Amino acid sequence: MVPFGTDETIRRIVSAYSGMLLRLACTRLDSTADAEDAVQEAFLRLLTARPVFRDPEHEKAWLIRTTLQRASDIRRRAEQRNIPLEDITEPMAPESPGEELRSAVQALPEKYGAVIHLHYYEGYSIKEIAKLLGLPAATVGTRLARGRERLRQMLKEDVV
Repeated sequence: MVPFGTDETIRRIVSAYSGMLLRLACTRLDSTADAEDAVQEAFLRLLTARPVFRDPEHEKAWLIRTTLQRASDIRRRAEQRNIPLEDITEPMAPESPGEELRSAVQALPEKYGAVIHLHYYEGYSIKEIAKLLGLPAATVGTRLARGRERLRQMLKEDVV
């Protein structure tokens, strides 16, 4: 067993999870730079807290929850800032259908957006998501159903 905190262990963790965590953070935040900050803060928290994990799944679940928490913190801070009207610009070109869906997922409340992302973009089952987020499977299923319904309504409103 390699001791935690060695260069080899850190490289393994960053290599194994950074892509998935960045995609997850991108669903919660408006900019890639903010998403990268959330992932970096999660890894920093890992290095400073040095939690003890039972197994690789526990490690992954901890990183997912921590990244979602950091993304929420960043989003909350951004919403608290006052932006002058002259700094708000209109998009240059219409969004592609994939971009419209990504934006809709981002606009969902976190509890729905996280399970939608983990299920559809990362390919996790309801049971796996429940284990990762520390929730009952029934709660994950309900959030997935409610999130899909909210997405349908949001996308329907955009068409009309």
